[in-house]
Amino acid sequence: MTIVLDGKSLALKIRQELKQKVEEQAVKPGLVVLLVGEDPASQIYVRNKERAANEVGFHSVVERLPETTTQEELLEKIKTLNEDDAIHGILVQLPLPKQIDSQTVLEAIIPEKDVDGFHPVNLGKLLQKDESIVPCTPKGIIRLLEEYKIDLTGKEMVVIGQSTIVGRPMALLGLNRGATVTVCHSRTKDLEKQIARADIIISAVGKPNLVLREHVKKGAVIVDVGINRLESGKIVGDVDFDGVKDQVSAITPVPGGVGPMTIAMLLEQTYLNACKRENIYE
Repeated sequence: MTIVLDGKSLALKIRQELKQKVEEQAVKPGLVVLLVGEDPASQIYVRNKERAANEVGFHSVVERLPETTTQEELLEKIKTLNEDDAIHGILVQLPLPKQIDSQTVLEAIIPEKDVDGFHPVNLGKLLQKDESIVPCTPKGIIRLLEEYKIDLTGKEMVVIGQSTIVGRPMALLGLNRGATVTVCHSRTKDLEKQIARADIIISAVGKPNLVLREHVKKGAVIVDVGINRLESGKIVGDVDFDGVKDQVSAITPVPGGVGPMTIAMLLEQTYLNACKRENIYE
C-alpha cells in the first residue's frame, strides 16, 4: 500500500509545537519579509508566510516596497534590519525586479538572520555538514522523510534539478545521511535511465509529467517539489501522481506535500535563531 507523505498535517503539527514553545519560553521571534513589486505568486507566498508567523505568535512584519525600489534602497533596508535586535529572521521574497541583483541582496543579510539559508556562509557550512541553517524546502523534505521513517542510508537518491534553492542543498543533505546521490539537470543524458535506478526521487523542475510510471521502479519513494498550473487551472507537480501511485511505496501530493513544510521550516529556523540570540537552548 502506498503511503501519501502528508506535509500539510506535519506542518500543522510543527506550527502547533512552535506556538506552544513561544508561549512557554516567553521569546518573541521576529520575522521580516521584504516584498518588492507586485508579482502575483509572490503576493500569495508572502501572505501565507505572514499568516503562519502570526498564528504561532511571532512578531511578523511584511514590508511591501514599490517595483521602482532601487538596489541601494533595499540594501539600506536590510542593513537596518541586520542591526535590529528584535528581528531574528530576514527573508527577501524572490524574484526581484530587474534593476536589483538578487545575489548581492541575499549576501547583504547577515548569516545569523538568513532564515532562507541562501547566504554563501550558510551554504558553505552545509557543505561541511553543519546544518544549523539550511534552505527551507530541502530541510522540509528531510523532516517529512524522517516523520515517515524513510531512511536514506545506502539508498540511491536521484535529485532532478540543480538550483541552490532545492537541488544542490538537497543533494548535500542526502549525502550527509549516507545516500548515494545523483543530481540530474537539463543536460543530463538519458534522464529516464537515471530515474529508473533510484530508490528515492526528488523532482524540483516545474515540468508536468516529467516522471511517469514507466520511469519508476517498484517501491521507490517520490518527493514532488514541482508546482505547475495546467490550462484547466489544476495544480500538479512534476510527477504523474495517478500513474505512479500504485508503483511506489511513498509519494508526496501536490498540493499538500512539500509546500507547507517549507513554511514550517522557515518558522522553525526563525524560532531557533531567536533562541540563540536569547541564550535559550532547545
